[in-house]
Amino acid sequence: MKAIHYINQFFAGIGGEEKADHKPEIREGLVGPSLALNSMLNAEVTHTIICGDNYMGSNTEEAVNTILGFLENKEFDIFIAGPAFQAGRYGVACGTICKAVKEKFNVPVITSMNEENPGVEMFKSDVIIFKGGKSAAKLRNDVKVMADYANKILAGEELGSADEEGYFSRGIRSQVWLKSGKTAAQRGVEMLIKKLNNQPYQTELVIPKQDRIPIAPAIKDLSKANIALVTSGGIVPVDNPDRIQSASATRWGRYDISGTDDLESGVYKTIHAGFDPAAADADPDVVVPVDVMKAYLKEGKIGKLHKYFYSTVGTGTTQAEAARMGKEIVEKLKEDNVDGVILTST
Repeated sequence: MKAIHYINQFFAGIGGEEKADHKPEIREGLVGPSLALNSMLNAEVTHTIICGDNYMGSNTEEAVNTILGFLENKEFDIFIAGPAFQAGRYGVACGTICKAVKEKFNVPVITSMNEENPGVEMFKSDVIIFKGGKSAAKLRNDVKVMADYANKILAGEELGSADEEGYFSRGIRSQVWLKSGKTAAQRGVEMLIKKLNNQPYQTELVIPKQDRIPIAPAIKDLSKANIALVTSGGIVPVDNPDRIQSASATRWGRYDISGTDDLESGVYKTIHAGFDPAAADADPDVVVPVDVMKAYLKEGKIGKLHKYFYSTVGTGTTQAEAARMGKEIVEKLKEDNVDGVILTST
């Protein structure tokens, strides 16, 4: 049995953000996490594929086609990517290539991400994605979980449900015969009796909870509206006075722009760890377009530009922290009678 493993430039030891544009390459043998995977897998990891996260994100079609080309003459029984933890671009890259390999070569594909990784929602219906840790501190455990499941597949063993195996539900329902032999009617009555007696029970059809956010009404007249800028792109004064974290942020800041028509390089910068900062540091307006908004203000397209812009970092930030910070920022915006917000990211 043979396996091929996909990792990014960081885990290949090539470099961090400065090497995120690394083009796809394939190496014979083991690189980085492939060593751990190979020691736990009942198959040989014959090749490791490496690609920079930025390159995959910015040149997706070219990157995917290049990697599929690498695999054309390779023999492999399973394809494994990651684990990607909370790293959003890495997670999206793992999901992208796993889906492509599955569709092209019809082999099992597996990856792992933390529940906060945006790649989960994007690819969980197409790819087996195991519930992984937040950081590389959980690498060995996450690799073991993937390897254990891969070994079951390779051995032709019976596979359990998403909950039993530990991967994200894919929304796929299939008919199975339970070993208990109980019919759906019997199981339903048993659950009802437990519910009536305030006893714990587990429904067989879990409905995921979703936030329902009503769409705000349109602003009738922008020429009279007070508009604010809010960003998750990490634009801050160069001394980062609020000490906003470069990843997994729990802080936000607001900065007075009433006296400037432009966010100058050297006065503002980005502290975001999830993208190449060169362009944003050279011209912070590419992330927070104060220059354009001030021009719109002079042209009468908007009535007022709010005197502050608000900033935090989105990469690795949990939904709970993002929701808390969002509510805190909204309270400030309401106090200042802001009519609308332009949200900018990276």
